[in-house]
Amino acid sequence: MRGHRRQPSIDLLELMGVVKENGNDQSSIPPVQTPLSYDYVLVAKTNDHQDRKQIEYIEELKKKKLKVTKIIDDDLVFYGIQAPKEMFERYRYLLKVSDACNWSSDQNIVPLSTRIRIVHFILNHTHIRSGESLRNLMKMKVFEAKFCLHEKKKQRELKENWARWTACLQGQPITAVRNYFGEKVALYYLWLGWYTFLLIPPALIGVIVFLYGLAFFNSSPLIKEVCEADTVMCPLCDKRCKVWQLSDTCTYAKVSLLFDNNGTVLFAMFMAVWATLFLEFWKRHRASYVCEWKVSDWCEEEEELILEIVNNANCEPKEYKHSYLRSTLVLICVTVMILVIIGLTHALVVFRVIAAVVLAEGSWKFLSTHSNSGAMMLGAVLHYLIITVMTRINRIVAMKLCEIEETRSFAATEKSFTVKMFTFQFFTYFSSLFYVAFFLGRINGHPGSYVRISGIWRLEECHPSGCLTDLFIQMAIIMVLKQTISNVFEFTGPWFCRWFKKRRTKKLQRKCAHCYLKDDSEVNHGAELCENCKLRDWLSNYRLNDVDSFSLFHEFLEMVIQFSFTTIFVAAFPLAPLLALINNIIEIRLDAIKMVTLERRLVPKKTNDIGVWIDVLEAIGVLAVIANGLVIGVSSDFIPRLVYRYRYGPCANGTEADIDCMSGYINNTLSVAHLDDLNLRNEFSASQMITTSGLNVTSCRYKDYRSNEDYNLTPQFWLILAVRFAFVILFEHVVVICKFIAAWFVPSAPLQVKNDRLFDKLNRLKEELSSFQARLRSDHP
Repeated sequence: MRGHRRQPSIDLLELMGVVKENGNDQSSIPPVQTPLSYDYVLVAKTNDHQDRKQIEYIEELKKKKLKVTKIIDDDLVFYGIQAPKEMFERYRYLLKVSDACNWSSDQNIVPLSTRIRIVHFILNHTHIRSGESLRNLMKMKVFEAKFCLHEKKKQRELKENWARWTACLQGQPITAVRNYFGEKVALYYLWLGWYTFLLIPPALIGVIVFLYGLAFFNSSPLIKEVCEADTVMCPLCDKRCKVWQLSDTCTYAKVSLLFDNNGTVLFAMFMAVWATLFLEFWKRHRASYVCEWKVSDWCEEEEELILEIVNNANCEPKEYKHSYLRSTLVLICVTVMILVIIGLTHALVVFRVIAAVVLAEGSWKFLSTHSNSGAMMLGAVLHYLIITVMTRINRIVAMKLCEIEETRSFAATEKSFTVKMFTFQFFTYFSSLFYVAFFLGRINGHPGSYVRISGIWRLEECHPSGCLTDLFIQMAIIMVLKQTISNVFEFTGPWFCRWFKKRRTKKLQRKCAHCYLKDDSEVNHGAELCENCKLRDWLSNYRLNDVDSFSLFHEFLEMVIQFSFTTIFVAAFPLAPLLALINNIIEIRLDAIKMVTLERRLVPKKTNDIGVWIDVLEAIGVLAVIANGLVIGVSSDFIPRLVYRYRYGPCANGTEADIDCMSGYINNTLSVAHLDDLNLRNEFSASQMITTSGLNVTSCRYKDYRSNEDYNLTPQFWLILAVRFAFVILFEHVVVICKFIAAWFVPSAPLQVKNDRLFDKLNRLKEELSSFQARLRSDHP
């Protein structure tokens, strides 16, 4: 027999400050006690019309040997529900003989978290004679609320060790969270803690890349060329927009260099490999914890089958079903929904184009001068508002599509809902960003042949310094608004709701001394609080904010979307990991405080993984490689600068020059439009060709590689395009190879986890054999 040793991976996490287990045994489970205030509580309004269905439902529960205690308080009726010991014995036995769940520690004892889960399942699968379930009865307002109860002692311990702002820089007591909220919540916080810790290196490197760009503010020849240029640029819009000086955008050029420099290429490669290492090491830490908790082989669908039998020994299994008609309908609906979201992106483009024209034609000189930047910022704010509205719509649509599918189990429903909701949210967040990254300034045409919306409004153009700054502005505004406003509402919303409920209901009575001592001590089986203290406990939980089966899903979705921002377009926004790190340090404690003190207790769920989210994160990692390769190769000016340096610049012939190799680059990227050309006479009016100093000009410059005679694309354009595609292919292949090597180099489970599981299985088989031989000897003395 091997003595139990704690997994080295958990020790490493504690050393890093990600977790704080205080040397406790992770496999330990708190002693089983009969809860003083019952396993579950139902609340109803006193209503003569609905009393019949209430009574009928409660009678159905009593038929299943559930103990029900009724307490009336003014206009509220509370039903305290407690399951008999025999029900949990059946659950334990079925766990022992099951295929996937028989290694669980629950086969020896049933902790309170498991009791709650069992009773929660039974309540949701109990029907009255008319076929209505608890969910239907709650929709009909027969019952007002349902919830499991917080345990005051453990709630206080979690508050002291975890759910407080002063613990922001401390590790999380993951095992204590698991014992109280279940494995599902514990794995979420373990994942979030590991993700936050691993954001430290990219946050530091992102700041270094930012400072690298800042160091060349005054010495870069590109910035000098823009700031000292006397180049006259073509009008950015029709009618009232006039020609402008390239030097007017000196500040914009400086900002562009902060995010579009050589450092971003290496940073994007680093982030692609980082995402792989993050996921591979996460798999190791997860494997260590689920091994300690003895849920490595746990199957949620099999437990659901066990609970069906516990609820009704004569139940029929829900058969697997598949309908090509339903699948086709769901696929069509998903496609239509995605097209609607992409349509909103087109609406945003139209809004920015019209806003740029309105700002340019306005009376404010500052806004008129920076009309494109102003339109981009307004578009980003509108995009955030669209995200807020579409999040609600996306949830409703995803839920309706799951109902059409008629999934067999809750686990299958949750997986299907997660994939659909994330897909909708991903397109909602990133469709506009993909347009800015890969289409803005590339499909707008040229003087004499501008592309127009409805033949009226010209499409937006990129700044001569590049398009990456527009992508940075869009990302920064959305990320900052999302994180700031979401966190404010996420905390103040539940706090205000709790305060409002307290004001509406009467003040709670103080707990009597006898029950107060019971609450803080080990109690005997069957011990209960007095009726007044029960009511006090139930009312205090009732006043908290409601939670549902998808409460944790929303937290996960928020973090996975943030992970997408941090990895997919990191080449355009190197400071994204730093913003994510700051947000997550706050997010962990905010979620903990909300979950422990402001919301009703979540029903503890047992699992051994973060579910389909791991596949979503893997997909984001692959997409990040593709997107960053395209951002550097297509969106940034990295390739044009490279081609200019070695093919067209002063150093192209290999001869040493006294001037910088990038001198003249900006001028090289600009083409000339002559007004004496027949194709351009109707493009710009005479009043548009007057500079701010009152000088009439007959030609202007625009960003493109076109011939000054016939406006055809030059050989330099095709050479740059070829090098862009070659770089994207090379970048993606190199990074993908690095990702595969990193994934191969880091095993998904530590050796000790594999060996511990091997010895556990061997010992259990030996025990089964010993008990079998003992039965044989007793049968044949």
